[in-house]
Amino acid sequence: MFREQKSSMNQAPCPMNHAQSEILMKSVFRFEDFEIWKDGIHITKSLLAIANDLEDKKYYRFAEQLRAAAMSITNNIAEGSGSFSDKEFAQFLNISRRSIFECVNILIILMEIGHINLIVLDEHKDRLDHLSRKITLFRKSLS
Repeated sequence: MFREQKSSMNQAPCPMNHAQSEILMKSVFRFEDFEIWKDGIHITKSLLAIANDLEDKKYYRFAEQLRAAAMSITNNIAEGSGSFSDKEFAQFLNISRRSIFECVNILIILMEIGHINLIVLDEHKDRLDHLSRKITLFRKSLS
């Protein structure tokens, strides 16, 4: 996530770390306060870095699919938070969880064909599993 800090009109945006962006970001939308969304953003950033590396190696389809699945995790949390009913929101949370499973599947394939190592796979599987469980608990709290 980038926030602009400009001293002149020609200066490029400066990337901010998580602590800085949380201080500067004012929550306007409901989803911005959800821990599951914040966790999803961190994982998505890591998955997008893998996708960028794949694109550099000309594995465009893998990169595109991983980006789409990774972004779907937080996109569905955000979109669902705008629902008028908890039942509808729960459906979006289910889609978010399924996107997590898709990311894990892609990562397993990438490890099997030698594009990521077992350490990277296991780290992401642990983080994605943890997020999946948090989304499940959050969904149950809606009922």
